[in-house]
Amino acid sequence: MHASLNQNLFFVKEHVGLFKAANNYDIYDPQTGEITMHCREDNLGGFTKLLRFTKYKRLTPFDVRITTPDGQQLVRVTRGITFLRSHVTVLDEDDRVIGSFRQKLLSVGGAFDLLDADDKVLCRLVGKWTGWDFRFMAGDTEFAHVTKKWAGIGKELFTSADNYILEITEAVPPDNRVRLLILAAVTCIDMVLKE
Repeated sequence: MHASLNQNLFFVKEHVGLFKAANNYDIYDPQTGEITMHCREDNLGGFTKLLRFTKYKRLTPFDVRITTPDGQQLVRVTRGITFLRSHVTVLDEDDRVIGSFRQKLLSVGGAFDLLDADDKVLCRLVGKWTGWDFRFMAGDTEFAHVTKKWAGIGKELFTSADNYILEITEAVPPDNRVRLLILAAVTCIDMVLKE
């Protein structure tokens, strides 16, 4: 696994866009302010772009790649068209399936299970209905915590840009593939639960 995935604190900044169809983020090391990863949704079809500007945005497919600044793929997150609940596939740097997310129906605040390649539940993402606060939990053990960092009234009112802080706890050791699944989940929380 790439060394940048072993840090425990990430600042995820969505690209500002007044009329944007694609979801693009930069991931920073909060201590240095340096960009450590890019998240890009480059291969977006014309029909999907059109639907992204409608109330059906949450139903559209996506294919997001998380790469190093020099373009080396670290993880890829894909989903086809969805209707009732999302099922998102996560692939490694060689496009091999390492896990998935399965959205929970009728959850207050939003939730989905993080599954390994054999569909075994590793942890659950649980949100609060009152705001943008999510925890990755395995029983009573917290694996990670995600909060929305407010970008200021101008950006929040006139764009769809969001900023997040992801903190992975010591319960997830370095070089553990759960880190890839957690990072992948953060890039699509907005697309699956909040759009």
